Amino acid sequence: MKRENNIKDIEDFLDYIRFERQLSKNTQLSYSRDLDKFFYFLKKKSIGHLKIEQTQILEFLTWLRRSQSPNSASRILSSLRNFYQFLSREEKIAHNPFADIRNPKMPRKLLEVLSETEVEFFLESIPGSTDLDIRDKAMFEVLYSCGLRVSELVGLKMINVDLDQELLIFSGKGDKERITPIGSKAMEALKKYIFHSRPNIVGRGVQHVFLNRFGKKISRQGLWKTMKKYAKRSGTRKKIYPHIFRHSFATHMLDRGADIRTVQELLGHSSISTTEIYTTVTKKHLKEIYFRYHPRDEFCKSKIF
Repeated sequence: MKRENNIKDIEDFLDYIRFERQLSKNTQLSYSRDLDKFFYFLKKKSIGHLKIEQTQILEFLTWLRRSQSPNSASRILSSLRNFYQFLSREEKIAHNPFADIRNPKMPRKLLEVLSETEVEFFLESIPGSTDLDIRDKAMFEVLYSCGLRVSELVGLKMINVDLDQELLIFSGKGDKERITPIGSKAMEALKKYIFHSRPNIVGRGVQHVFLNRFGKKISRQGLWKTMKKYAKRSGTRKKIYPHIFRHSFATHMLDRGADIRTVQELLGHSSISTTEIYTTVTKKHLKEIYFRYHPRDEFCKSKIF
């Protein structure tokens, strides 16, 4: 079956996701590629129409498992479910044959985090001699202390910082306010930067807290480049990237007894299910500690989890 045989249906669907749902160009291309793969399967099976039967869907699912990665297979099924839902709503077909087909469960990837010692080594690798050194110290102390997203750190403005109350204040979706305490070490580094170093590099009218050498807001790329420099100095073998500090912040808080609802608030997660991924890391940590130190589990001390 050639895609051209149903070109009008596909064009109508792509127009729908482009103009009515206003999805991004990348998402539109993704839908188009997924449909191409589906039509490739139909062509191989000599199926010349869109009204496929249950047995043909089962064949398609088998083909997906063999030819696509789990992530790709899950995405393709979602694309087809939406495509056939559109055709059903437009009364081009009687029902959506993919409506009751569930996506395969994806194995949850265990987050990589830094240990408390690795975080300390990284932060201690930053010297404190120049204005930019002092900026870097404050920047990464705040990143870890507050569990910020990269966008929040580089977008942080002076108006977001309450030095008296030692808080960061953000406005989220729907003007929902999020308040994040700043730890004592991060606060000390931040005050030193704001009062002693930032005035020497700030450009006129710039309201952002963390600046590049030209006095403008530091970019994501600038942050990444700076981080790689200190990662190399710290001697860690782990791949260090900005979000790993957010992962580490949440995991370390839970390890030390913080309740998950509090961590959810600190991270700014709208759903607790998003925060629960960190409990998986914590369970792994608890098992490692248990089998390392429990006196009745000598045999288990060599286990790797």
